[in-house]
Amino acid sequence: MAGETGGQTVRRTRALWYEAPGRAALRAADLRAPGPGEALVRTLYSGVSRGTERLIFTGRVPPSEFDSMRAPLQEGEFPYPVKYGYCAVGIIEEGPAALVGRPAFALHPHQEAFVAPLALLNPLPDGLPPARAVLAANMETALNALWDSGAGPGDRILVVGAGIVGLLTAALCARLPGTEVVLVDVEAARAPLAARLGARFLRPQDWDGRTDYDLAFHASASGPGLALCVGALGMEGKIVEMSWHGAGDTPVPLGGAFHARRLQLVSTQVGQVAASRRPRWSYARRMAKAMELLRDPLFDALIDVEIAFADFPQEAARVFAPGAAGLGVRLRYDAASSS
Repeated sequence: MAGETGGQTVRRTRALWYEAPGRAALRAADLRAPGPGEALVRTLYSGVSRGTERLIFTGRVPPSEFDSMRAPLQEGEFPYPVKYGYCAVGIIEEGPAALVGRPAFALHPHQEAFVAPLALLNPLPDGLPPARAVLAANMETALNALWDSGAGPGDRILVVGAGIVGLLTAALCARLPGTEVVLVDVEAARAPLAARLGARFLRPQDWDGRTDYDLAFHASASGPGLALCVGALGMEGKIVEMSWHGAGDTPVPLGGAFHARRLQLVSTQVGQVAASRRPRWSYARRMAKAMELLRDPLFDALIDVEIAFADFPQEAARVFAPGAAGLGVRLRYDAASSS
């Protein structure tokens, strides 16, 4: 709905809010005109982070992490109600002339249109379609984890957990010269995709008992997955913990092989640029590289569920249910059908 400009409401829009455990809803919001250093974006697609947003939807964000869990343009406060999300792609409709009409990625919650600081808008590179660009935050996470790991050519690498982040991590590792990458997941249906990304696939029950891996990435958010990583590493190997476990306790097997083999267990988190790159890499440079890496059309296969934005409140319980079918979830906005 049109209105006044100069900071006043210019249209009404809708945003997704998580309102209580197991309940999401669309809420109307006033959208103002962008001011200096800002732009107005009409959303085409947004990506749903099944790991992080499942914790929010089910009420499993621990109070100790309320501050660290905040998304850059989040509204509301944990636990509820909260407007959350960080994988939005749209067309810049108002702002600097050089940017109007360009597609851009933003760390913004699920919303039909929004105003954001230019510093938080990342124009898409040529060759990256908006529908695939919703993976940018996930690729940024995988890239940061690779830096944190110190992985190098020829390494024997294990990735446990074949969700989107695990698959992207395996793909990046497989591009290092001479690496051997094994991807472990309970879903046998992920095997063909793992092969296309350059990794050998195993189910946990088919584990071959090898104990000579140089490096393991844990992305399953489970005790058994972490235990598998510990048992698979050779002497002085490293586990890079990528999972966000949320509230509750995850058992960590620190006896036996962990000490006998002098293993390392390190965390990785995308909120900071990896220490090995921090003196030279800004957030913007890291995001630009993540989007460049996504130009490979192979990554389209990582998104296999698309839902209309207006339908998501009714679909959320199914999407976040344990063992839900599908890999990556993308929300499609009405604007996408005409763009």
